[in-house]
Formats: sequence, C-alpha cells, structure tokens
Amino acid sequence: MAEPTATAEHPADLRVSPAAHLAAGLHAGSAPGVVTLREEPFLTMIGVRVAPGTDAARRLEDVVAPLPLRCGATARVGDTTILWLGPEEFLVVAPASVHAELGGKLQSNLTTALGDDAGQVVDLSANRTAFELSGPRALAVLQKGCALDLHPRVLPVGAAVSTEVGGVALILWRTDETTYRLMPRASFSDFAAAWLLDAMREYTGESAA
Repeated sequence: MAEPTATAEHPADLRVSPAAHLAAGLHAGSAPGVVTLREEPFLTMIGVRVAPGTDAARRLEDVVAPLPLRCGATARVGDTTILWLGPEEFLVVAPASVHAELGGKLQSNLTTALGDDAGQVVDLSANRTAFELSGPRALAVLQKGCALDLHPRVLPVGAAVSTEVGGVALILWRTDETTYRLMPRASFSDFAAAWLLDAMREYTGESAA
C-alpha cells in the first residue's frame, strides 16, 4: 500500500516530531532486552488549572477522570491519564488517537466543562515530547542523573513527578515495572536524548553477552 501523501487538507500528515531526526540514533543506541530508548511522538497533552473539590473540578472529572490530589499521583480512565503537577495544576495526557476519536474535541469538551468558573484549559501538545526508556537497566540509567529516590516503594507504577534527569527539567512517569516515560520541553529533546544515550552505553554491550 502506498504511503499517504502529506497535504494541507490533512495537516497531521505534515507533522514532524521534535526528535524525529534522532530516530536512527535512538535505535542504534538501544539494546533490546537490556535497555531501549524511543520517542513517543504526538501525545495529546492538555494543561488544566482548577481548584479540586469545586463544581468546575467535578464537571471536568466527568469528562476525563477524578483529579489526583497529591504529588506523584495520577488518575487513568482507558487511554487517558491525568497527572498531578501542583495543588491546582494537572496535565491530561492521551494518545493522539483518543483526540482524533473525539473529533479533536477533548480540549473543547474540557473548556466547556470549565465554563466561566476560575481555571484554565490549554492545549500543550506541542510544548513537550515524550521518550520511552524501557528494559531491566532503565532504572539504573535514570539513577545516574536523577536526584529523586526512584525505588518502586517511592515511585510505583503509575506515578509521575516533575524532576530533572541529566540536568533537563522534565516529567518522569513510571508507566510499567521497567518502563518510564520522560517528557521534556520540545526544545530540550536533543539534549535529553543525548544524555540518555550516553548513560545507556554502559549497559548496551550486555545484549551481546
């Protein structure tokens, strides 16, 4: 089947992710079964500011999921997850397909739910990219450049925190036992990827052992 041609009528075909040019290097620097790094492009990310417990918050929760109420907590319904970023700040994250299935209305549905009450709903999808670091050595790689305690008792599966890895400010989200999603600002994607690949080198030779 022929590849679709990018056209102005289908703007999604024209998108280029912040780390698209790094794809070959990410693949070459990975060792399947040990530690791998890849970009997860085009996630839908919608920033929400609202006071938990208010009528506006309850209406927003009807659209997505109950708001998480503490640092590190997340709330998930289907493929959509809400991350706690602050006492009244949250990030709704979903695959691009979820946004498309709703006809691109996830943001507008949240905006309608907020109504005229105090708060904010902003599409931040272009603000960050996401990298998936996975494998038995993923934790060891992160421990080289993150000051947080990353032990599973402190950062269990599903938890997400704002931190720094290798000097890059990002959101660190543990999505599985040995899988982490790192979400830096798009402008820092090159630096974050370079640091991660360098930190992985100690372990990528293990795949040949």
